Amino acid sequence: MSLTSHIHELKRKHADLEQAVEAAMRAPGASDVEIKRMKKEKLRLKEEITRLSS
Repeated sequence: MSLTSHIHELKRKHADLEQAVEAAMRAPGASDVEIKRMKKEKLRLKEEITRLSS
């Protein structure tokens, strides 16, 4: 896998998580723990994208 395709895949995963977080925050009874886990994973992905892009 090339670096460019890896970064593209990370960006796709980040966008998917963004949508999942937004949906979970709107859903009644959504687990705060699960939302927090998704947000941490999203941040980790963003940091890796930034690191690989520079």
